[in-house]
Amino acid sequence: MPEKTIPLLPCRTIQPVVDFYTALGFETTYLQKSPYAYAVVERGTIELQFYGMKQYEPTESHSGCYVLTDDVASLHTAFRAGLKAAYGRIPSRGLPRIGPLKDMSYGVRQFLMTDPGGNSIRVGQPISDDPSLRPVPKEPFARALHLADLYVDSKEDLPGAAKIIDRALERTDQRPTPEQELRLLVLRGDVAQRVGDLKTAEEVLARAAALVLTAAEREAAADALARLAELTA
Repeated sequence: MPEKTIPLLPCRTIQPVVDFYTALGFETTYLQKSPYAYAVVERGTIELQFYGMKQYEPTESHSGCYVLTDDVASLHTAFRAGLKAAYGRIPSRGLPRIGPLKDMSYGVRQFLMTDPGGNSIRVGQPISDDPSLRPVPKEPFARALHLADLYVDSKEDLPGAAKIIDRALERTDQRPTPEQELRLLVLRGDVAQRVGDLKTAEEVLARAAALVLTAAEREAAADALARLAELTA
C-alpha cells in the first residue's frame, strides 16, 4: 500500500473530541477507554488519531495538522452546518471554534478550526502553483494586513495581530483605502471577539459596517464582508 501519514493528537478527555468530529461528519472507527484513552476518526481519506493526557491543558496546545483538499469551500460549509446543528451555533471563539475562509499569502485558500482538545486543524486548497510565502508588501496598510493575517491564522498570535492592526489604524500621515480599512477593522473585531474583548469588537465592527464601498471594492472585500455579517449577527 502507499505510505500514509496519520497525525497523533493529544487531548485531555476523548469524548468531547469525538463528539466534535462526529458533528463534522467524521466516523469514529476506533474508541478505547482503558488502559488509556484513544480514538480514531475518519472522513473520506482524512484520518486523525487522538490520545488522552490527564494533565494536558487544551488552551495551551500547540499541536495540529494541515489538511489539503480540492474543494475547501464545500468542507467549510459542511463543517459549519454540522457544528451549528450540534452546538446550536457556529462557535467562533473559545474551544471548540471554526474560523473564516480566506486567501492566505502563501498560495492557499484556507480556514482554521480548533477542536475541544486545543488541536488546530488547518484546511486549505492551493490557489497558486507557488506555495512559498509572498514578500511582505512595502505599502503600510497592505503590509499590516499581510502580517496580521499571518499572526491570526498561521501563528495564532492574537495579541500580536491586534498590535499590528492598531498601529496601522492609528496612522495620521496616511489613510488606508476603504477596502483596506474594512479588512483591517473586521480582522480587529474578529480578534477582539476571540479574546473576549467585546467592547472593542463592537466599536470596530460598527466602524466597519459604516464604511461606504464601491461595487468593485465590495467584490474585492467579499470575504471580509461575509465575516462582518457573521460577527455582527
